[in-house]
Amino acid sequence: MNTIKNLLFDLGGVIMDIERERCVEALTKLGVENANEMLGLYVQSGDFMRLENGSITAAEFRDSLRRQIKDGRSVSDDEIDSALNAFLIGIPVNRLRALRQLREKYRIYLLSNTNPIMFYSEIARQFGKEGKSIDDYFDGQVVSFLAKSNKPDRKIFEYAIEHLAIEPGETLFLDDSQHNLDAAAELGFATVLVPVGAEFEEILRHTLPAWK
Repeated sequence: MNTIKNLLFDLGGVIMDIERERCVEALTKLGVENANEMLGLYVQSGDFMRLENGSITAAEFRDSLRRQIKDGRSVSDDEIDSALNAFLIGIPVNRLRALRQLREKYRIYLLSNTNPIMFYSEIARQFGKEGKSIDDYFDGQVVSFLAKSNKPDRKIFEYAIEHLAIEPGETLFLDDSQHNLDAAAELGFATVLVPVGAEFEEILRHTLPAWK
């Protein structure tokens, strides 16, 4: 770990607390019958997957979701967005502070499976808790809907290497999914699992010699 210069963070489950069931329940209340099948904890399917890999726009996703609502019920954009954002619980301020402290010694990057609805609304709001923006916590960001690929697909890691101009051998990738870590390791990244309920700050204090 003495060669590590970059820290590459997953968002949900590492920095942001999430709860899939809240989103499933919120969508089901809107009348979406297949919400449980569409939503995964790490990788989505159907229209949600297409929203996250950038193959459909937010407007196209909302229109498609409306067509799946039983009884032809009228549902607004705001209702759909609110239901999706129910996936996100929030970011504790201590994690935001830890990112700022880590940035004093390392280059800090984000690699997230996410979508434009969440990213430009609730995720942005959570990173504004200290009166700052997401750009104040990261030296660069890769999000799936702009990279046109999702973890654990090899393509998103190759995109991150090129877009962020990082060397895998100098980069520690933190994620809550072992499948994602395994995919990154195949390209030479150092990896560390952040288990459910764990704090990345404590894990890094035991992992990185330069940060105590």
